[in-house]
Amino acid sequence: MRIGDAAAAAGTTPRALRFYEQRGLLPPPTRTASGQREYGPEAVTRVRVIRALLALGLTVDDLASRSHRLDLLAEDPPRSCATTGEVGPETFAPVVEQRLAALDAEIARLTRLREGLARHTATGA
Repeated sequence: MRIGDAAAAAGTTPRALRFYEQRGLLPPPTRTASGQREYGPEAVTRVRVIRALLALGLTVDDLASRSHRLDLLAEDPPRSCATTGEVGPETFAPVVEQRLAALDAEIARLTRLREGLARHTATGA
Protein backbone atom coordinates (compact mmCIF):
# COMPACT_ATOMS: atom_id res chain seq x y z
CA MET A 1 0.00 0.00 0.00
CA ARG A 2 1.11 3.55 -0.64
CA ILE A 3 2.21 5.89 2.15
CA GLY A 4 -1.17 7.63 2.52
CA ASP A 5 -3.04 4.35 2.85
CA ALA A 6 -0.46 2.92 5.26
CA ALA A 7 -0.57 6.06 7.40
CA ALA A 8 -4.37 5.99 7.53
CA ALA A 9 -4.37 2.29 8.43
CA ALA A 10 -1.90 2.98 11.27
CA GLY A 11 -3.80 6.04 12.49
CA THR A 12 -1.11 8.58 11.67
CA THR A 13 0.14 10.78 8.84
CA PRO A 14 2.48 10.20 5.90
CA ARG A 15 4.81 12.75 7.46
CA ALA A 16 5.01 10.62 10.63
CA LEU A 17 5.92 7.53 8.58
CA ARG A 18 8.73 9.41 6.86
CA PHE A 19 9.89 10.71 10.27
CA TYR A 20 9.88 7.19 11.79
CA GLU A 21 11.85 5.95 8.80
CA GLN A 22 14.35 8.81 9.12
CA ARG A 23 14.85 8.12 12.85
CA GLY A 24 15.38 4.39 12.27
CA LEU A 25 12.13 3.22 13.86
CA LEU A 26 10.72 1.99 10.58
CA PRO A 27 12.86 0.18 8.01
CA PRO A 28 13.01 1.82 4.60
CA PRO A 29 10.08 0.52 2.55
CA THR A 30 10.34 -0.95 -0.89
CA ARG A 31 9.88 1.50 -3.72
CA THR A 32 7.80 1.31 -6.86
CA ALA A 33 9.39 1.84 -10.26
CA SER A 34 8.37 5.49 -9.96
CA GLY A 35 10.04 5.79 -6.52
CA GLN A 36 6.92 5.81 -4.36
CA ARG A 37 7.07 4.07 -1.00
CA GLU A 38 5.21 0.77 -0.69
CA TYR A 39 4.29 -0.53 2.78
CA GLY A 40 3.11 -3.95 3.81
CA PRO A 41 0.86 -4.90 6.71
CA GLU A 42 3.90 -5.56 8.93
CA ALA A 43 4.92 -1.90 8.62
CA VAL A 44 1.43 -0.78 9.65
CA THR A 45 1.57 -3.09 12.66
CA ARG A 46 5.01 -1.77 13.60
CA VAL A 47 3.78 1.84 13.38
CA ARG A 48 0.87 0.96 15.66
CA VAL A 49 3.36 -0.45 18.20
CA ILE A 50 5.50 2.68 17.90
CA ARG A 51 2.48 4.93 18.46
CA ALA A 52 1.35 2.87 21.46
CA LEU A 53 4.80 3.09 23.08
CA LEU A 54 4.97 6.84 22.42
CA ALA A 55 1.51 7.21 23.99
CA LEU A 56 2.85 5.45 27.11
CA GLY A 57 5.45 8.17 27.53
CA LEU A 58 8.51 6.72 25.82
CA THR A 59 10.31 9.04 23.42
CA VAL A 60 11.42 8.56 19.84
CA ASP A 61 15.00 8.41 21.11
CA ASP A 62 14.01 5.71 23.61
CA LEU A 63 12.50 3.64 20.82
CA ALA A 64 15.35 4.29 18.40
CA SER A 65 17.81 2.84 20.89
CA ARG A 66 15.86 -0.45 20.82
CA SER A 67 14.34 -0.35 17.32
CA HIS A 68 15.71 -3.81 16.54
CA ARG A 69 13.32 -5.22 19.19
CA LEU A 70 10.14 -3.45 18.09
CA ASP A 71 9.09 -6.35 15.87
CA LEU A 72 8.88 -8.57 18.97
CA LEU A 73 6.09 -6.34 20.24
CA ALA A 74 4.39 -6.36 16.84
CA GLU A 75 3.82 -10.12 16.95
CA ASP A 76 0.41 -11.53 17.82
CA PRO A 77 0.51 -12.18 20.72
CA PRO A 78 3.39 -9.81 21.51
CA ARG A 79 6.56 -11.47 22.72
CA SER A 80 8.77 -10.07 25.43
CA CYS A 81 11.51 -7.77 24.21
CA ALA A 82 13.91 -9.76 26.39
CA THR A 83 14.92 -13.36 26.22
CA THR A 84 13.96 -15.36 29.28
CA GLY A 85 15.42 -13.67 32.33
CA GLU A 86 17.33 -11.12 30.25
CA VAL A 87 17.51 -7.63 31.77
CA GLY A 88 20.62 -6.36 30.00
CA PRO A 89 21.31 -3.13 28.17
CA GLU A 90 19.72 -4.41 24.95
CA THR A 91 16.28 -4.89 26.49
CA PHE A 92 13.69 -2.21 27.03
CA ALA A 93 14.05 -2.52 30.83
CA PRO A 94 16.76 0.18 31.22
CA VAL A 95 14.88 2.53 28.89
CA VAL A 96 11.63 2.08 30.82
CA GLU A 97 13.40 2.51 34.16
CA GLN A 98 15.01 5.76 32.99
CA ARG A 99 11.70 7.07 31.65
CA LEU A 100 9.92 6.16 34.92
CA ALA A 101 12.61 7.99 36.90
CA ALA A 102 12.19 11.05 34.68
CA LEU A 103 8.41 10.94 35.14
CA ASP A 104 8.78 10.57 38.91
CA ALA A 105 11.09 13.58 39.01
CA GLU A 106 8.64 15.64 36.96
CA ILE A 107 5.73 14.60 39.19
CA ALA A 108 7.73 15.63 42.28
CA ARG A 109 8.56 18.99 40.67
CA LEU A 110 4.94 19.64 39.76
CA THR A 111 3.77 18.58 43.23
CA ARG A 112 6.14 21.11 44.83
CA LEU A 113 4.94 23.76 42.41
CA ARG A 114 1.30 22.99 43.21
CA GLU A 115 1.92 23.04 46.96
CA GLY A 116 3.68 26.39 46.70
CA LEU A 117 0.85 27.88 44.71
CA ALA A 118 -1.75 26.47 47.12
CA ARG A 119 0.15 27.98 50.10
CA HIS A 120 0.38 31.31 48.30
CA THR A 121 -3.35 31.26 47.56
CA ALA A 122 -4.23 30.24 51.14
CA THR A 123 -2.40 33.27 52.53
CA GLY A 124 -4.78 35.57 50.66
CA ALA A 125 -2.55 36.71 47.83
